This record gives sequence, structure tokens and C-alpha cells, in this order.
Amino acid sequence: MIAKISDPRGERIAGLIYYLFGPGRREEHTDPHLIAGWRHPAELEPPLRPGGGRDFRRLGGLLQQPHPALGPRRFARPVWHCAVRAAPEDKMLSDAEWAQIAGDLMCRTRLSPHGQEDDAVRWVAVRHGDNHIHIVAMLARQDGGRPRLSNERYRVREACRAAEEWYGLRRTAPGDRTAARRPTRAEHEKTARRGWQESPRVTLRRAVSTAAAGASSEQEFFARLAGTGLLVRKRPSTRDPGKVTGYAVALPANAARGGGPVWFGGGKLAADLTLPKLRRRWAPVRNAPAGRFTAPERNAIWEQASKAASSAAAQIRSLAASNPSAAAAAAVGSRVLRQAADSYDRAARAPYGRIPRPTPVGNSLRRAARLLANVVVVTDDSTLALVTLVTRLAALAEAVAELRSAQGHAAQAAAARRAAEQLSRHTATSRRRPGNRSGPGQPPPSSRHGWTLQRSGSSRAVPRRQA
Repeated sequence: MIAKISDPRGERIAGLIYYLFGPGRREEHTDPHLIAGWRHPAELEPPLRPGGGRDFRRLGGLLQQPHPALGPRRFARPVWHCAVRAAPEDKMLSDAEWAQIAGDLMCRTRLSPHGQEDDAVRWVAVRHGDNHIHIVAMLARQDGGRPRLSNERYRVREACRAAEEWYGLRRTAPGDRTAARRPTRAEHEKTARRGWQESPRVTLRRAVSTAAAGASSEQEFFARLAGTGLLVRKRPSTRDPGKVTGYAVALPANAARGGGPVWFGGGKLAADLTLPKLRRRWAPVRNAPAGRFTAPERNAIWEQASKAASSAAAQIRSLAASNPSAAAAAAVGSRVLRQAADSYDRAARAPYGRIPRPTPVGNSLRRAARLLANVVVVTDDSTLALVTLVTRLAALAEAVAELRSAQGHAAQAAAARRAAEQLSRHTATSRRRPGNRSGPGQPPPSSRHGWTLQRSGSSRAVPRRQA
């Protein structure tokens, strides 16, 4: 069971109530009705008009009634909206069961604790589909107070996990505070309208992660970003204009309503992609050499990266049993796996985007990543070395999955397992097709991503529509 709180919150509750009781954008709403609320649903259900439509004036007025009493302390966006959905394979829950889930969720968030319904916020739960409900609340307590929203998303996750256990639903991973910022509903809808295969936020996160993995300094990081065709904007310090405290990136083809580009700061992509946290990863070491490599030099780079991955996997497995903290530091320090598979992205993160202390294994992997970023050609004479590298990266991802499972981080473990499976499939494909020239430095001709980032001889990033 998953739940999503709308961000940003709404300003007018009347429009949201009208939409939830309406036919939906694709006629997907069937039999909309109230199943729970701060009062019994029978007292709040909007009555039918003579023409067959519903009259929402009384329900909207009751929900909004406590809000003006807050005066200057009231929220500018007071409409809290949370959609809760069960998995497609789950059994169909009754209205009473969904009502219990909604009440438990409102209690856990402290918006409407059990026994305090007459003092807490006013809310209702609407069901207009078989496997999901919508909870709508006005952020104003009936006793004249302002509700607190601290850690609301984690409390909602706890409510979903409790419902899974109580009703025997499909189990989902607990919130471990390692997930990246996901595209909003508006971003998903824009992606669908434009025919893109993925949201610009996802493309930008991948590009920034790859640039960070291949860079050994801040200057090289920004140069790599510019080389991919992204728009890059540095944020100067308000105290010292000569210093840079942050950055934002954008895709030229992703324009806002006003015509300008849609910018995403590093922290909006992932917690560990802010400039201060990236700076902690860049040790004062010599940059990886740039330019073309000879065949022996390329093979030496593949071999070095393979040894680094193999060594990291061995150390993680060794430390996982005796010293999980040290093993976690070694695993999170690995930046090269971020280039191996998108799935490893979450497995590599520490909660809250924390950056662990540097370790010899992590430094070795970062050096290998910087070298791989400069190998732009994969020739027939290096195919075997590349297959060996990918095989050892798969083993390293499996070791990380074992570590995350031992730590109880189910979401990170699942991400690492997906990465290992993807790498193993890539190895099998490479062995069947020895002439394959795709590698870490050279994307395959038909990229699976929705955006094509042009590197050499171009400064544009253009969307690629679905075939």
C-alpha cells in the first residue's frame, strides 16, 4: 500500500471536492461517496439536487469553518490532500476497512488523534475507485490551534505498513529516508503530454550523478555538466559574492509557462547532490588524464576498475558480519556503481543524504570511475576486459544487497538486487554479441531514456519521443 501527499498543498477545497466526486479526467471515477470523516459520513454526504447533481456547499462550508479563526496564523495553502492506494493484486477492501485505514492515518499524523476529533482538523475520505481513497483535510484545528506537520510523510508510511500487516496486503519497504525526490504529478502529466519516456527530473538526476562520479574537482564537475548540453546556473553566496554555494540545472527543451527553463537545484534531485555534499566527495587528488587512450591503456583501466570492484565486494562481505558500520561506509562510498545502473542509485545512499567518511575502498572506486569516464571508445580488443568488469560490478552489487538486508534496509537491498540483475543480463548479452561496442563511456545507439544528451560538438539537450 502506498500513499502520496500532494505537494504543493491546495488553496481552495471546493475545487478538490468537486473533482473527487466528479467523473474524473478519463471517466475513471465510479460511485464516488464518503466513507469516513471527522463526523459520521452519513451526516456529511453531499445531497443530490433535483437535476441529479450534488450540492457541495454545506460540506465545503463545514470543512472551511475553523480556518478563518486562525487569523494571521493560518496557512496560505491550507488544503491537505493524501491519496492512498492498494496494490492491484491485493484483495478488495470494504468501505469499513478503508475507513479504518483513513482514521488510523489521520491519527498517526496527529492531524486528528483518536478521541480528539472535536478539537482536531476537519477531514473527509472519499472513495471513487476499487483500490484507493482520497483523504482531504483543512489545516486548521477546531480548538483554534494550528496543526503540526512534522514528519507527516513518514507517519503516513507507518500507517500504510500497519494496514498491510493487519489486512494481509502486499508488503512494501519501510521509509528509510534514502529515496530521491520523485517527479510531481504535474511533471508526470507534462511528460505524458510531450510524449517523453521519462521526466526531466529523472534525466537531470542521472546526468548530475554521472558528472559527479567522473569528476575529481568542482571545476571538472561543472565542465562535465556543460558538456552534456545541460543549462547550468551557479548560485553565488549572499555574504561573499565570490563564492559559489549551490547550483541548478535545466534541460533547454523543458520550458515553463513563462517561456524560461525549468530549473532544478541539486537538493531537488537527491539529498546527496547538493554542492556542499558533492564537495566532500572530491578529495584533493590528481585529475584523471583526459584525451584518447591506447589499447593497452584502455585494458589497464578496465583491469584496474575490475580489481577495485572485486576488492570492494570482498571487503563489504567480510565486514558485514563483523563491522556493519564500516561495511556501510565502503558501500556508500562507491560512486562507480551509479554509472553501472540507475537501480543502484538508492542502494548507494545513506539516510538524509549523509556523506560517510572516505575509505580506501571508496577512494579506489572513485578513481576507477574517473578513469572510466574518460574512456570514450570500447574496441574489440577490450571487450573481454569490459565483460570482466561488469561481472565484478554485479558481484559488488550483490554484496551491497546482502549488506543492506543485514542492516534491515529493504528498499536499498531491493535496489541493489535490481542493479545486480541488470548487470548480469548485460554480461550475458555482451558474451553473446562479442562485437558490441557499447560501454560506460559510450551509450548504445538507441538509448532507453526519454532524453538524448548530446556531448561532443553540441550544446543541446533534446527530448526524444516514443517510437
